[in-house]
Amino acid sequence: MSKVCLFLIAFVRVVTVCAQPTPKQITTLDSALTKLYERGMLNGVFLLAQEGKAVYKKAFGISNLTTREPLKTTSAFNLASISKQFTGMMIMMLKEKDKLSFDDKVQRHLPEFPYSNITIRHLLNHTSGLPEYFELATQYYNTLDTLTNEKVLQLLKNHQPKLAFEPNGKFSYCNTGYVLLAMVIEKASGMLIQDYFNQQIVKPLGLKDTYLYNFTIKQYPANRVFGVIRENGQMLPNDLVRLDGVSGDGNVYSSVEDLLKWEQALYTEKLVSASTLKEAFTPAKLNDGTISRYGFGWFLDESGKKMSHTGSWVGFLNNISRDIDKKITWIILTSSTDATARSIIKDILEGRSPQLPNTNLIANANLMDGTGTAARRASVRMKDNEIWEIGDLQPFPNEAVTNANGLTLTPGFIDAHSHHFGGLETHPGAEALVSQGITTIVIGQDGGSFPMDTLLSRMNKRPVSVNVATYTGHSTLRSKAMGAKSLYRTAKPEEIEKMKAELKTEMSKGSLGLATGLEYESAFFSNRDEVLQLAKVAAEANGRYISHIRSEDIGLEEALDEIIDIGKQTKMPVQVSHIKIAKRDQWGRSPEVLAKLQKARSEGINITADCYPYDFWNSTLRVLFPKRDYTNLESAAFAVNQLFDPAGSVLVRFAPNTAYAGKTIAEIANTRNEKPAQTLMALIAQAGDFEYKNPDYKGSIETIMGKSMSETDVANFLAWPFTGICSDGGWGGHPRGYGAFTRVLGNYVRNTKTLTLETAVYKMTALTAESLGIPNRGLIKTGYFADLVLFDPNTVKDNANIQNSTALSSGIEKVWVNGQMVYQNQQPTGRFSGVFIKSPTPQRGN
Repeated sequence: MSKVCLFLIAFVRVVTVCAQPTPKQITTLDSALTKLYERGMLNGVFLLAQEGKAVYKKAFGISNLTTREPLKTTSAFNLASISKQFTGMMIMMLKEKDKLSFDDKVQRHLPEFPYSNITIRHLLNHTSGLPEYFELATQYYNTLDTLTNEKVLQLLKNHQPKLAFEPNGKFSYCNTGYVLLAMVIEKASGMLIQDYFNQQIVKPLGLKDTYLYNFTIKQYPANRVFGVIRENGQMLPNDLVRLDGVSGDGNVYSSVEDLLKWEQALYTEKLVSASTLKEAFTPAKLNDGTISRYGFGWFLDESGKKMSHTGSWVGFLNNISRDIDKKITWIILTSSTDATARSIIKDILEGRSPQLPNTNLIANANLMDGTGTAARRASVRMKDNEIWEIGDLQPFPNEAVTNANGLTLTPGFIDAHSHHFGGLETHPGAEALVSQGITTIVIGQDGGSFPMDTLLSRMNKRPVSVNVATYTGHSTLRSKAMGAKSLYRTAKPEEIEKMKAELKTEMSKGSLGLATGLEYESAFFSNRDEVLQLAKVAAEANGRYISHIRSEDIGLEEALDEIIDIGKQTKMPVQVSHIKIAKRDQWGRSPEVLAKLQKARSEGINITADCYPYDFWNSTLRVLFPKRDYTNLESAAFAVNQLFDPAGSVLVRFAPNTAYAGKTIAEIANTRNEKPAQTLMALIAQAGDFEYKNPDYKGSIETIMGKSMSETDVANFLAWPFTGICSDGGWGGHPRGYGAFTRVLGNYVRNTKTLTLETAVYKMTALTAESLGIPNRGLIKTGYFADLVLFDPNTVKDNANIQNSTALSSGIEKVWVNGQMVYQNQQPTGRFSGVFIKSPTPQRGN
């Protein structure tokens, strides 16, 4: 059991009931709770009372999985942390009997307690500074040990863990304190706590369904409710665990009927005097004079007239709330590990319209969950924006159902390297993306990025149909620190410091990390030290590094050494963008490149790659001159012979002469009566002159689709276990912007069988999410965001090509983003449910 699951309390604000409960509110409550029960989100009992009389009470569900006995309003639930108010009351009763004082040192009653400056009041108010006993028990006892109160005391005595703060220095909810209070009660009363509780509280108040039970007690009454959890459409046991030999902090059982009697007794002096009871409803005043808003087992509002407490343990999620002025009480006891009803009740009682969770069922799917394991027949239920249940599921009454008809259902595809963001302004339905199953794009690539605040503002002003995450671009940092006209040199120390500060700020706002485009001129002149210093800033924020490396041709070996060294020195994950071998006489060396990367991984360097499934790239003509000597005919001839095929490389756009767009370099050379090398130099010169004369020109001046890769190398890179899939695409030009992911499924899975379908899906989903640090996406898993793709593996294929680069893919039937269907029938649905994804990782040392 995780540490998170061990905590008995979920903190909630004190509920403010806006007025006396109206008939309409009660009708709304009944309708809402009934719907929650019908949808598997409620197994429990609710009571609403005014002036001590129930105006609504109802039970929903069963008390015991084995007997299937229906719940009743007299069924006894484990109250979890609501039990603390009874512990507090017993302490107050003993105080009135002069058996103890609130300000007694705990050691007076428990001599083995190792902290001399902690008082009973500190334990009651959660201001002791003690650690949670869960952690100590997990560390020092094995799974066969049943924890008891005495063992908790021995853990503290034997290990004497350091206090988190000076007693009464702050409020920090602590179950350990109430376990110790139970031991104080036994010492001061001379009775077992369950006997004292029964004698002093249960019998005097006439409680019929209330008792203390834990694993040290052999028997329990028949009305005990057992905790359950709903998992994938099935109710499973979720009851007491080996820690439940303790008492004081929990393990009182009661019904809503009895709790109302208990709550009403607090208006009287049946148990203690009014002056003593006032202590329970007085918040603690801390050493610095601040108020904690917690009394003796109650959370309090500023007026002291409204108080409440939750109780959360194993399958039990409960709440009791009191409004003393309005004499309104509401109590909910549940046993199904679902807190939905608590929040819905609060909304209704506070006068807000309840927002019931919306569920949708995808039935009869061939489920491929993103882990790479074999597909299985299953249904998937979404609840709002998350995946809720997976398995053999039956529809709820009036639930929306999509029949998958045996088609393949996978997590939404994550594009590890995208340039689509700019086009989302005019294409918010993101048809280029969702038509190939992409639900999340990662931008900020090749060194260019938008500021985090700008992206968030744009997403808020113009919602879109896909999720967006971003890196911070190295070239963008350089431009801001050095000036856009001063990038063709190494940065000065003070400029690097400016870049580091800016990167640190962007990381704090949720950037995934640092992205470089070192082959481009805006970053090419940076040295390794500059990049490494920035990478260390990203690493300090638990970020990632992704790079269009310095060379994909003549300097490939050294460029790979650089990114490997960054991974080694920063110890953060690093990724090679759109991995390729772009020099003809190096074609076929992909096994050597992959062996180099694999060796680095074996040495503990977390290096991965992404790849698009084409043997031609899309970039600027200038990358064909690795030495940046654009007027050197020898270098131009080298480019023609080694770096691209003029007859297969198309000039996508060329602002100085738009008639050249769509033609190959060889065709343009022919019309100019030149050799391709001469034409290449001329085109770069014309583009440079155009840029000089048109400084305000928007968009790319020139772009080439360069054919310069071996199909065998592409297949090998795609097949490497640590290569994810990317498009590196945008809205037109290269067909990868519209077809990269479906090309993998159609060509590399179905046709060439380079990849199995399960492996391809894993590379498009879970692998990319893990490599880039994108949480709770990439798997069909309970609690993950509901980004899903339904497609036909027998027909899915890309249709975009050089001649028609914006043709939509075939075979993608439906796409959901955050639980909303954004694509079906070959067109967007008009739902814009994409979100801006921020990195969740805290900075190291925080």
